[in-house]
Amino acid sequence: MNWQKLTDEAQLAEIMAASFEKPQLVFKHSTRCGISLHAQARLEEAIESLGEHFGLHYLDLLNFRSVSNQIAAEWKVVHQSPQVILLKEGNVLFNTSHQGIQPHILLEKV
Repeated sequence: MNWQKLTDEAQLAEIMAASFEKPQLVFKHSTRCGISLHAQARLEEAIESLGEHFGLHYLDLLNFRSVSNQIAAEWKVVHQSPQVILLKEGNVLFNTSHQGIQPHILLEKV
């Protein structure tokens, strides 16, 4: 995977700061969920295009749930799984979950 692993709450401030230079995409993934695996596969099919336009971050929800909780609190985004959150210029520009996780939709937001 070409994703930066998100494992610590301190990374959230770094991601937000990076969103002023390039939009940042956070993928929250449950490794035990079939729907989440399908969402991951859709993203992986378009990884080159996504990587050109976004900084890519991957959160394993089962191992780092505290980071997801911090995202919900700091970024005011209701927790869902799977979920993608798009950040641009210090703000949550877009978020979606489940079947809404489609690379072409994310690329339209740039």
